Amino acid sequence: MELDEVLQAVGPRLRALRQERGVTLAQLSTSTGVSVSTLSRLEAGQRKPTLELLLLLARAHQVQLDELIDAPVTGDPRVHMRPVKLKGGRTYIPLTRRPGGLQAFKQIYPPHWPGCELEQQVHEGYEWLYVLSGRLRLLLGRHDVILTPGEAAEFDTRTPHAFANPTDEPAEVLALFGPQGERMHVRAKPAPA
Repeated sequence: MELDEVLQAVGPRLRALRQERGVTLAQLSTSTGVSVSTLSRLEAGQRKPTLELLLLLARAHQVQLDELIDAPVTGDPRVHMRPVKLKGGRTYIPLTRRPGGLQAFKQIYPPHWPGCELEQQVHEGYEWLYVLSGRLRLLLGRHDVILTPGEAAEFDTRTPHAFANPTDEPAEVLALFGPQGERMHVRAKPAPA
């Protein structure tokens, strides 16, 4: 494929990606710092994409740069996990690459995290947790439970909630989060004990 053909295909791909995620040009402009008119001309093919613009857009859409330019597939299906350290020592490792829809994370809570009084929070979405190791304290409204390895919890995140690790060892948790309140679909239910 010739260079001009590759560059001409970038605009429609950017528009489709933005629309697939339900993001307006104004919202994308706010998150990237690129003007609405520049984004519009880029998507319409009236402006050639620069590396600087493509890097900003790839970061905003949370996709690899090669997805924006339709680079050939390398055959490597692995998601390359990049841990994100948060305030207080908590670590998030994204297990999915695309924003919007269901997201999967491995979360690591350090011992005795957060080390202060818990403050419950609310936000849009739906969450499912599975404890891999350690213990996770879940405050969910008036409920206060300790989840142990192999235990799961699911809840609407509009319910006040908070997490803590009250033990001397790290807690590792697999979390699935649906930002628009998507629920997980369970095909089989465990037999009653």
